[in-house]
Amino acid sequence: MCGIIGIVGRSDVAARLHDGLTVLQHRGQDAAGMATIDGSRFRLHKGTGLVADVFARSGVQELTGRLGIGHCRYPTAGSAGSDEAQPFYTSAPYGIALAHNGNLINTESLRREVFEQDRRHVNTTSDSEVLMHVLAHELAVRGPLGPEAALAAVGAVHRRARGGYAVVALVMGLGLVAFRDPNGIRPLVLGRRETPEGEEWALASESVALDLLGFTLVRDVRPGEAIVVTERGELHAEVVAEPGRFAPCIFEFVYFARPDSMIDTVSVHKARMRMGQKLGEKILRLWPEHDIDTVIPIPDSSRDAALELANTIGVKYREGFVKNRYVGRTFIMPGQALRTKSVRRKLNPIPLEFRNRVVLLVDDSIVRGTTSQQIVQMAREAGAKKVYLASAAPPVRHPNIYGIDMPAAEELVAHGRSEAEIQQFLGCDWLVYQDLEDLEAAVAGPKQRISGFDTSCFSGEYVTGVEPGYFERLRGERGDAARAARGG
Repeated sequence: MCGIIGIVGRSDVAARLHDGLTVLQHRGQDAAGMATIDGSRFRLHKGTGLVADVFARSGVQELTGRLGIGHCRYPTAGSAGSDEAQPFYTSAPYGIALAHNGNLINTESLRREVFEQDRRHVNTTSDSEVLMHVLAHELAVRGPLGPEAALAAVGAVHRRARGGYAVVALVMGLGLVAFRDPNGIRPLVLGRRETPEGEEWALASESVALDLLGFTLVRDVRPGEAIVVTERGELHAEVVAEPGRFAPCIFEFVYFARPDSMIDTVSVHKARMRMGQKLGEKILRLWPEHDIDTVIPIPDSSRDAALELANTIGVKYREGFVKNRYVGRTFIMPGQALRTKSVRRKLNPIPLEFRNRVVLLVDDSIVRGTTSQQIVQMAREAGAKKVYLASAAPPVRHPNIYGIDMPAAEELVAHGRSEAEIQQFLGCDWLVYQDLEDLEAAVAGPKQRISGFDTSCFSGEYVTGVEPGYFERLRGERGDAARAARGG
């Protein structure tokens, strides 16, 4: 999972790209980068670390130009490191810089095609670089450069690439090209801003970036759609892929997206509130005479759900953990050792909210389980009589292959375990999970504009299909054991 942003403005855009990446920082903390077009030159700067760190010494003032893209990276495929930082750049044809959020599931076959058929060399293990070379080849064979040729090239990319992806790219002599996978798994939104000099356009992973920069959210980019914004600010848009089943990633709403974002016309904040209501109703069905004294969220992304859950079951809501804002999101840290070490540096309990109480801790989801295990123990050490745990999402039993770091089933606490066995492993006195149908209903909301989601990490159903042997390769490339062997 990464954050991407692209702007075609009427003045230099680097400072705004920087601000946009800052509010998308929750989507990736491993590396960051920006590229701009200044006349006939690309200007590019990227590196490992947070957005503020990457651009602390080399200021955004050097990245002049009215067109630009930015990226903050969360490592899935490939290894962490500066050679994997985005945007990627290639000089032919024309000159292309590309930033990508998501994961391709046919990377290896595409890599061979790119080398053997397209005659292009891929220099890293990143599927994003492969995707860039596929786009470059398709642009090269379309004839004269223009919006129609770019739209056709993206259509060919959709036919060759499989997986979940959202892309922003700069093409020298044309402008900004953006597209979203045919199933709409990864999010991408379009914004517009009126200035005295004319229209400005922006695309980003989440609408919160548009809000900060003063752009009005126009709409979500449609599944399989290609958008071209020329250097003059002219917008061209067309769905260029065969229609697929619309299946946005439900985990965006559970965990990744900021609550103040709108994704596919759904408020993330309201979706999480409805998750809490549904989970509260389940608790009342299972245990109407419960003995819960206090509902406490595990900050930050479970707060909305925990508050509505407390209201539904008629129990006090209390903040019981203080979060250190200077420690990153543990879920997206590379390597189990670093995630485990960071939990107690990140959260500290308030003993008054636990002492002699039966507490229900609410988390957005439970993935590997080691973080939850530590938090349950922290609640006991703070004086809780009993510690119950509720997950606003169902058990995560299957790998996610579309850009979220759940590569190996054996690393998931729910894989091969019953809920009773998970409860024992986590050390809590009672464990309750959200039902999948309730989660889908909560995210879709009362208007039910979305009829289905990518729920593969819960259901094991993959909308793109999966080739034989894929999960074995994934485990070898992205599992914690593979990271440890690489030293990453």
